[in-house]
Amino acid sequence: MDKFYHSVRLDPNLCKGCINCIKRCPTEAIRVRNKKALINSKFCIDCGECIRVCPHHAKYAIYDKPEEMRQYAYTVALPPPSLYSQFNNLDDVNIVLNALLLMGFDDVFEVSAAAELVSESTRTYLAEHKDQLPIISTACPSVVRLIRVRFPNLIPHMLPLNPPIEIAAMLAAEKAMKQTGLPREKIGIFFISPCPSKVTYVKAPLGNETSQVNGVLAIKDIYPQLLSRMSAVGTDYPDIATSGKIGISWGRSGGESSGLLSENYLAADGIENVIRVLEDLEDQKFTNLEFIELNACNGGCVGGVLTVENPYIAETKLKRLRRYMPVARTHMSHDAEEVIPWTTGVQYEPVFRLGNNMMESFSRLNQVERLCKKLPGLDCGSCGAPTCKALAEDIVRGDAKETDCVYYLRENLHNLSEEVSILAEDLAEGDKGGKETLQILKEYIQRISDEMSHLDRHEEEEDSK
Repeated sequence: MDKFYHSVRLDPNLCKGCINCIKRCPTEAIRVRNKKALINSKFCIDCGECIRVCPHHAKYAIYDKPEEMRQYAYTVALPPPSLYSQFNNLDDVNIVLNALLLMGFDDVFEVSAAAELVSESTRTYLAEHKDQLPIISTACPSVVRLIRVRFPNLIPHMLPLNPPIEIAAMLAAEKAMKQTGLPREKIGIFFISPCPSKVTYVKAPLGNETSQVNGVLAIKDIYPQLLSRMSAVGTDYPDIATSGKIGISWGRSGGESSGLLSENYLAADGIENVIRVLEDLEDQKFTNLEFIELNACNGGCVGGVLTVENPYIAETKLKRLRRYMPVARTHMSHDAEEVIPWTTGVQYEPVFRLGNNMMESFSRLNQVERLCKKLPGLDCGSCGAPTCKALAEDIVRGDAKETDCVYYLRENLHNLSEEVSILAEDLAEGDKGGKETLQILKEYIQRISDEMSHLDRHEEEEDSK
């Protein structure tokens, strides 16, 4: 049984068996077998990179639809700061917040307000845990999962605080129960997400057994509904915004770090850059860093695959929006202090381990190294694996075979053909029947080799199209 929930899915009917996804998957979780892509659920971290690069739209994210709101007597929207960056010429977040109320929500609670609480709590945590530096942000669920499966030595450096989405949900639910007198099960808390990894978080939250978020909607679904209602808000609307520059900045890369009021930080976005930073951190290449902010999407949350705006334009919009805001509008209270820390810890999940124990893993690792020497080292992807090393690991796990490599198979056929020719010559003056049998075998192997060459040329022509 899978230990992880996955919000990124594959539609085999749309998949054409190209290798775009296997080349871009940061954890090498995708293979192409029988002309169809397959996602290894153990390796997937739900970053959504395959959704971004698939030209056939065979990868998609699952999330809730707005109709889910009807299940609850009272609903609260949790808009993230990345939502504000989707609209042109927006100069006041109150327009979006009031439009959400017109859309049918009974209340709104800004995730950026909860982000300001996390920033305040993080500053305190950094000051009290100098021996744990540098601290790694746990706001991005894909990064958290990546650390859990690939960088176990860095788990002690993870910030043990709930992300803003969870804190916003907890405080919003508590507020709604006090105002309405309704029981918790009749109140629906809906997060409006820029990415699939937040969906995954809600289904399998880190640091808590369950999430207080009841549903996750996609920004791309909410965006068109908000556009029409924003014009209906008018000019005379109530000021219900509760966050300032620090909270709004969380929507872009570097925003969380800027809220720490310190210069000793590193902020990286894009999953490939994130992996490079984690590798360097594991190799102890950084000095004097207090905090490391990592976002799987390019540009930060504004670059999520469930958004509608270009991430770099969205980042500029967010900077413009926060220009005249106060530094912060939400501050720590006793109630907030109770919901910020994790209630459970996290453990290493050795999904990439080749064996069931250390000795078996070392033995299989040696097998992988021997196989890599036999394979061409081209990392072409023709075998359906992203690299020759990945194919070697698949072979050792029993999920592939050496002949899946076209180049290896062609070379073996060529060598076999030569051996048959030598045998045929040796038997030229011997048994005529034996010679004829070997000659037929030689011609058969040659036909296979010719067919493979024809197939390769056909694939190259298709790729060029």
